[in-house]
Amino acid sequence: MKKSLVALAALAVAGVASAQSSVTLFGVVDASISGYSSTSRDLQPTVFPNAFGIPVYLNQGSVKVSSRQLANSGYNSSRLGFRGTEDLGGGLAASFWLEAPITNDDGQQGVSTFARRSTVSLSGGFGELRLGRDYTPTFWNDTVFDPFGTNGVGTNLIFSAANALNTFNGTAPAAVPGISNVSTSNYVRASNTIGYFLPPNLGGFYGQVQYGFSEKNKYSPGTATPATDNIARTGRYVGGRFGYANGPLDVAVAYGSSTVGDQYYIGTTTKTNTLNLGASYDFGPVKLFGEVSKLKNKVDYEVTPFLGGRPDVDVTGYLLGVTVPVGAGLIRASYSQVKYDRNLPFDFFNPANNNDPKANKLALGYVHNLSKRTALYATIARVSNKNGAAFTVGGPAFITTGGFTPKSSTGYDFGIRHAF
Repeated sequence: MKKSLVALAALAVAGVASAQSSVTLFGVVDASISGYSSTSRDLQPTVFPNAFGIPVYLNQGSVKVSSRQLANSGYNSSRLGFRGTEDLGGGLAASFWLEAPITNDDGQQGVSTFARRSTVSLSGGFGELRLGRDYTPTFWNDTVFDPFGTNGVGTNLIFSAANALNTFNGTAPAAVPGISNVSTSNYVRASNTIGYFLPPNLGGFYGQVQYGFSEKNKYSPGTATPATDNIARTGRYVGGRFGYANGPLDVAVAYGSSTVGDQYYIGTTTKTNTLNLGASYDFGPVKLFGEVSKLKNKVDYEVTPFLGGRPDVDVTGYLLGVTVPVGAGLIRASYSQVKYDRNLPFDFFNPANNNDPKANKLALGYVHNLSKRTALYATIARVSNKNGAAFTVGGPAFITTGGFTPKSSTGYDFGIRHAF
């Protein structure tokens, strides 16, 4: 009986596969021994008020929190996916792509959600029309022009700042422990999207546009709208990316606007707008990378408050990177920096508040390819924070209570990646 059931299952799978031009099972399993350390310092100097040397305030020095882990996705994101294409004739093709994140270090998350990508598309000479959850256009420049591909401790600060500013306001739906929550941000990926991609035969030019529905309810009359924040427009995304790739050169510009919050009865909509430009050039012995980015988190008011409302928060960032092939290996290095402009009025009583947060990061790494699918890798990175910035390379957050200010974060990844 069991053999009959197995045979029927095999026939069913074969029947599904035969209806497709191609069906592929693919994935990446990436594991690393990773360490993280975040150091905060007391920036207030010791004060001695009199000749007896009795301090009014004694500087506390520094405090550090660290962690060592068996982690995943230090070089490439661990995943398991299924993709397929059916030839419809006349140059048309229908495709699907279902890709799940996996946490192979503890096995907590497997094919429980296709949070990385879940799309169905129709393509032909006109290009491709794609529906579902997919990468956003603005994310691509952050990862394509980063030698570390926004993975592991080497991830650039432009991505870290943009991801934070694109987090939805308010309380997102409760997450299942260990399972990706797709309802907290749409910077890397956006749900409920319609995307169009230019055809690949345009002499090196490429591009895409994307619109993501917020899928919020609309009430008529408007007074029937519940008095709850972030239920009218939050989650909407619109963006596009256009570039040129030919030979050793690749350059692209992207823009996106994400609605991260709203208050219906107050009449406000909070958006994060992202503009970035990235490029790479492969000289052969060395490949150079670069990116500049400008983010603006703003509140749009239906009726502008008398005092002008909340100031915009601007973030400017840049990245410089390089890769150098050495035999079967690849040396990687990058330097990134971000600076905030909170656009606050000058504070005469506390001058320290006039210094805008900023941070820089240096990352170095080496990848040794054992085969086309298997690689060993090592990465080290350090972040330096100033004026209240609190970026880490990963792992634990800074201690910020008791008079301590975030200062530096260091980390490493030593791991293996296998793709199939």
